[in-house]
Amino acid sequence: MRRLAPVLLALLFAAPTAVLAQSVADRAAVRQAALDYVEALYEVDTTRVVRSVHPALTKYGYYMRSGAYRGGAMTYDELKQLAQRWNRDPQRVDPETAVKEVVVFDVLDKTASAKIVAHWGVEYMHLAKVDGRWLIRNILWQSPPPGE
Repeated sequence: MRRLAPVLLALLFAAPTAVLAQSVADRAAVRQAALDYVEALYEVDTTRVVRSVHPALTKYGYYMRSGAYRGGAMTYDELKQLAQRWNRDPQRVDPETAVKEVVVFDVLDKTASAKIVAHWGVEYMHLAKVDGRWLIRNILWQSPPPGE
């Protein structure tokens, strides 16, 4: 038992470092996936959609029209099509200065949650780690509330 004690003590101190290193890397990867998503639209770059969004994406949002909220869903393919045209020429925003805030709420070994604030509103995301890559799986969003 006395020979085993130093090994157990070494493992006790090494384990938190390994877990922390993984979570720091995973947290950075989750943040990058969210940034890729926003920048795909700002920079008209569908490769960033492919890199950051799961093909089985479920996206639903609320947008303001004529003083009332309306809801609508979007698929992965629709998102890719939107990324091809949303900011062409850049007609809507300057990709260099447009708002793109990312807050990573939680990162586990297979799931994560994050929030982005972009030109079009606020989006809450669920991500999944698939084959070693963090991909956005679900999004719930809304346009800015009236008066903001």
